Amino acid sequence: MIAADTFLSFLDREGIRFFAGVPDSLLQSFCAEVSRSIPAERNVIAANEGSAIALAAGYYLGTGNAGCVYLQNSGLGNAVNPLTSLMDPEVYGIPVLMMIGWRGELVDGIQLKDEPQHVKQGRITGPMLDCLDIPYEILGAKTENPEARVIALLARMRNESRPVALVVRKDTFAAAKNPAAASRYRMTREDVLKALVDALPEDVIVVGTTGKTSRELYEIRLARGREPGHDFLTVGAMGHALQIACGLALARPERKVICIDGDGAFIMHMGGSTTAAAIPNLIHAVINNGAHDSVGGQPTKGFDIDMLSIARACGYGSVRKASDASEIDAAIRDAAASQNSSFVEICARTGARDNLGRPKRTPAEAKVDFMASLGEMR
Repeated sequence: MIAADTFLSFLDREGIRFFAGVPDSLLQSFCAEVSRSIPAERNVIAANEGSAIALAAGYYLGTGNAGCVYLQNSGLGNAVNPLTSLMDPEVYGIPVLMMIGWRGELVDGIQLKDEPQHVKQGRITGPMLDCLDIPYEILGAKTENPEARVIALLARMRNESRPVALVVRKDTFAAAKNPAAASRYRMTREDVLKALVDALPEDVIVVGTTGKTSRELYEIRLARGREPGHDFLTVGAMGHALQIACGLALARPERKVICIDGDGAFIMHMGGSTTAAAIPNLIHAVINNGAHDSVGGQPTKGFDIDMLSIARACGYGSVRKASDASEIDAAIRDAAASQNSSFVEICARTGARDNLGRPKRTPAEAKVDFMASLGEMR
C-alpha cells in the first residue's frame, strides 16, 4: 500500500498544491491526509464534482499552477460539463489532475463485487475517460513504478494543457481515518430516523437519500415489522433524492411525500429546493451532521450555513429546526398536517453502527415493490 502522506509529499514536489473535490470512501486515507496537512485556502470540499473542477480552473487562472480534484467515479457525471466545455484543449485548455476512486473496479477484465449502483459506473469508468479524451493511469497498491507513471502523466497534462486522471483502486492507500469532530448534539442519524418514523403518519410516501441514511431506514423498518418496500431507498444519484420526491409528489398530489435528506446531498444540488418549495405536499427533512458521514466523515458546510434562511428564501411554506426527539415529533407532525411545503433541519452527530446492514433485494426488485405499495394505497 501507498502511505497517503508520502504520496501527498510527492505531489507537492511535482507542483500540485491545490486540492478540491467531493470525498470518496476509496480515497478516505488520501482525503484525510489532505485535510490534515493542507490549509483550508488550498483544500476545498466542494458542493459537487463539477464545482471542484471549476475551482481548480480558477486556481490555475490565478496562479498558473494545476490543481488536484478528488472524486468517486460515480461523480464523473457531475464533472463532465466543465471537463468538456471549460477544461478541454479545444476550449480553454486548462490542466488538472483528477484522482478518481474506482468503485466497481475491474481486475484482468473481471469486475470485483460491489454495490449495485457502482456496477455500471465501474465498468464504464475507463471507456468514459477515453470518450472524454482524458489520458489516465490506473493506480493500485501493486502498481509498478507509480511515481514514474504519475510524473509522465503530469508532464502530458502540462505539455498539452489538458485534464488527466489517476484511477485509484481499492486499498491503494494505507488505512487512516478522519478524526471525529466534537458535536454538541446527542442524537445520531439513526436516532433521528427512529424519531422520524415514529412521527410520520402511515400514508406518507418516504424517499430516503443515498448512503447510510437509507440503510438505517431499511433496518428500522424491518425491526418494526413494516416492509421496507413501502419506502424508496435511493442507492445512488447523490443529491437527487429530493427531485425523486418532487416527482412523486407531483404524481400523487393527494398524498404527502417526505424526502429524508443529508446535509452533503442537500448542498450538492441545493438549487433543487426552489422546485421542492413550490410543491405543497412535499416535506424536505435534512439530517445535518456536518459531515460526509457515509464516506469517511469529511466535513461539509452544513453547520456553517443558515439552512433555515436558505429554505425560507427558496419559498418553503414552513421552516423548522429540531435536535431532539420531541422537537422532531412536533416538526414532522406539523409538516404532515400542513397544506404547504415544509422544510425541517434536524441537527445530529456523526457515527453509525459497525454492523449496519444493506437491503437484500436488488434496486430493480425494490422499485417493483415500491410501485406496488403505491398501488395498494390508492
